[in-house]
Amino acid sequence: MRGVPSRVSDQSTADLVVISANLVPLIGVFSSDWNVWTLLVLYWIEAFSTVLLGTLKSLFAKQGSPDVVGQREPLHELRHKRGGWQPLSNLPPVYPRNIPFALSILGIWGSTIVPVTLLVWATIDTSVVLSVEVAISTGALLLAQLIDFRVDYLSTKTYEDVSAREILQRPTQLTLAMMFLGVIGLTATQSAGVAVLGGFVIVKTVLSVSWESTGPIASTLQSLFDRLSHDRELSRPQPEPDLPDETVQARVGVSTRSVLLGSTATILLAVVNRGVALLLLGVIAAIYTGHLMLGSVGLAILLGLFAIRVGSYYLRYGTIEYQRRGDVLVAYDTLLDAPQWTVPVHSRARFEIKNAIPDRLFDTGTLRVSNVEATPTNTAQFGPVADLDQAIETLGLPVKPEDRPERDPAVVAAALILGLVFAGVPLILLSSSQVSKAESAAALVLLGPFFIILFGVLLYAMLARI
Repeated sequence: MRGVPSRVSDQSTADLVVISANLVPLIGVFSSDWNVWTLLVLYWIEAFSTVLLGTLKSLFAKQGSPDVVGQREPLHELRHKRGGWQPLSNLPPVYPRNIPFALSILGIWGSTIVPVTLLVWATIDTSVVLSVEVAISTGALLLAQLIDFRVDYLSTKTYEDVSAREILQRPTQLTLAMMFLGVIGLTATQSAGVAVLGGFVIVKTVLSVSWESTGPIASTLQSLFDRLSHDRELSRPQPEPDLPDETVQARVGVSTRSVLLGSTATILLAVVNRGVALLLLGVIAAIYTGHLMLGSVGLAILLGLFAIRVGSYYLRYGTIEYQRRGDVLVAYDTLLDAPQWTVPVHSRARFEIKNAIPDRLFDTGTLRVSNVEATPTNTAQFGPVADLDQAIETLGLPVKPEDRPERDPAVVAAALILGLVFAGVPLILLSSSQVSKAESAAALVLLGPFFIILFGVLLYAMLARI
């Protein structure tokens, strides 16, 4: 217990650092000619750095995050990925299940706040006061965040007791506060007034102390906020499947090329997303109308999104090794060194052969496993493996002799012909001399999603019977 007073003293010092850093802007508000735009720029920088640092902190959060009804994060398939990867020995492990939350907040900034900021900066005549006070305020706020990350997060191992959703609550609230200040900047006159600016700085200081520190002052403020607000579940222990005591009796790896080919389905699903579909059609329209620079930028963003989707799919299935330990089948991630799910072979679990398109093209095999308690949907995927029959025999799985649907050349031919017909409609529209380029681009944006979905269905029907 000798270290307790020193630790309390350090936390109290951290409280004072946070308070001092956040009250520095009051100097500019009361003694300088700061206006709302100057304060907005200052807090924009802090909010953006808070988001970047918050996403980094969220990757280290050890506790699980509960689902929110009606909300689905990017790369949601990683939400229930178990295990962590430690890139550096002096840093805690990075948990892939936290990546969707980090991408959510980054997506908000990348799709709304940054473009709106650039638009406002380019179209509205603003007067920002650049002075020593602004530089000191910016440096103090950034320094306070770095101290919080080093002292109150890494040194005290706070990451072991928090979840990604809990960590990202602060950047989300600060983003909303910054947007509120932006509305004031757009609607106010030359200045929003000393009372408004000073009040905003004080409220922001109180929130920052409750967010950034675990000292006595922060604890008092946080307990007050807890009384004034309804508690929401932001964190829960991440359940881990128990490995059986038996050693590994047999093991089977996955087929890498089949996993990579299977990831193309995730790309098609991404295209169905309205934002990605509009981006794709915008790239086509930009290239068609001669705006090659815009088309190149959009294409680079699109390829980046597809690469992320492929990487997510591979991380989910491509690093798995299936092991037989006694009477239990274990899906073990060799990269994260953690079991993903376990199921007794002779139980209520059902093993069924999937009619997966990559399996037809590469002559590999995949099983659908039902009644798996360790997964949210009670189902899991086994494979794809290079030789399904050999894998079933090696692991002793009770798979019923079910054959895949027979190849049907008539279905393949019909789907191919219909696909070419529907794909030809936009091509005829684009090549017609009676339709201007602007009209063609507009029709492509409006009708493109319908043709993409229809063509995707026909393509799936063709490959499922190839």
